[in-house]
Amino acid sequence: MEDRYTYRVTSTWMTGKFGIVEAADCPVPVEFAAPPEFGGEDCMWTPEHLFLSAVGACFVTTFRAIAEFSKLEYLSLEVPVEGVLEKVEKGYRFTQVILRPELALARNEDAERGQRLLEKAERACLISRSITAEIKLQPKIKAPEAVAV
Repeated sequence: MEDRYTYRVTSTWMTGKFGIVEAADCPVPVEFAAPPEFGGEDCMWTPEHLFLSAVGACFVTTFRAIAEFSKLEYLSLEVPVEGVLEKVEKGYRFTQVILRPELALARNEDAERGQRLLEKAERACLISRSITAEIKLQPKIKAPEAVAV
């Protein structure tokens, strides 16, 4: 692997109260607006949504790589992400990001290992490591019930 990578996107303000963000290697632009509480539109992606999406997507892809390397068999991973935006001395900022991964395992005996790998993914996620907000991990492990013989 190389030591340095560069990523580029272009954000453009369109008419009214929305804009688009594009990347040359992504075929579908994403429309966005400011959130309603800051004078924006309802039912549109906001920079705040995109920020939390980046944290969640990074966590999922990091976990997938770690689980694959560790040969952990899992059935699914869903990661609800919640961000706390607060007004502080220099203005609004995310002060806390809460990750609530729900990991469904194939085997009961992998529960402890699944927990460890979720914690490792949280520590290794490059987006989480790049932000100043406190990251909280609140995982939920689902393992199949033991089958009575």
